[in-house]
Amino acid sequence: MSDAADPKMALVASNAEAAQAAEAMLRQRYDFVPTEEADLIVALGGDGYLLHTLRERLSLGRVCPVFGMNRGTVGFLMNDWRIDGLIERIRRAKSFTVRPLEMTAVTDSGETISHHAINEVSLLRETRETARIQVSVNGRVVLPELVCDGVLVATPAGSTAYNLSANGPILPLNSKLMALTPISPFRPRRWRGALIPDDLTIQLRVLDPGKRPVSAVADQIEVRDVATVEVCLDRADVLTLLFDPEHALDERITMEQFAV
Repeated sequence: MSDAADPKMALVASNAEAAQAAEAMLRQRYDFVPTEEADLIVALGGDGYLLHTLRERLSLGRVCPVFGMNRGTVGFLMNDWRIDGLIERIRRAKSFTVRPLEMTAVTDSGETISHHAINEVSLLRETRETARIQVSVNGRVVLPELVCDGVLVATPAGSTAYNLSANGPILPLNSKLMALTPISPFRPRRWRGALIPDDLTIQLRVLDPGKRPVSAVADQIEVRDVATVEVCLDRADVLTLLFDPEHALDERITMEQFAV
């Protein structure tokens, strides 16, 4: 951040008890403005709450930098919680820009629903029946039939989350790639996913939505009974996350490759 005049800060917190207690302490110590007047937002909670805050800013059409402090569980996308030195931390913070995914889903009934995702868009089977999904890239069918529990498309920022749990690759933050990763694939047995340039569009078509229903999930937002899902990078919106220099996002993503 610039060392010019201190930015106007807004403070938001999840409903978790630890986040609410931290909010009360910060409000006694620092001055905050309403979110609509803020130059940046301080968010208290876990990764899920940070994603919620970013998506909310997108939906309102007013995107500003977010400095998160972990009052949740994992907190991979968050800075450490400390009450002291907040202004100085924000002055020294390193900024990282990320672009969200845009998911456009058409349900089996014909309804079209769009959502943003900062981490990933995932398709998941709704019943005990395996899903059957056709995969295309820029309109070209690359997998005529993927039989699986699901499949996901992850951003570099989200590649260490669900994508990594599904044995997908960790992507450097500046890689300009999306990870296309199957979830418990049955056929083709040896396919473990692909790296897709982020200027391409991925189309996913459910081959038997009546018998084998599938949900699409943009981060935590679920759309049930989808027939087709299109995923691409949203180039119109840029999100900015602020991190302590010793807690920078790009370094954390790199070091995840050596975690045991």
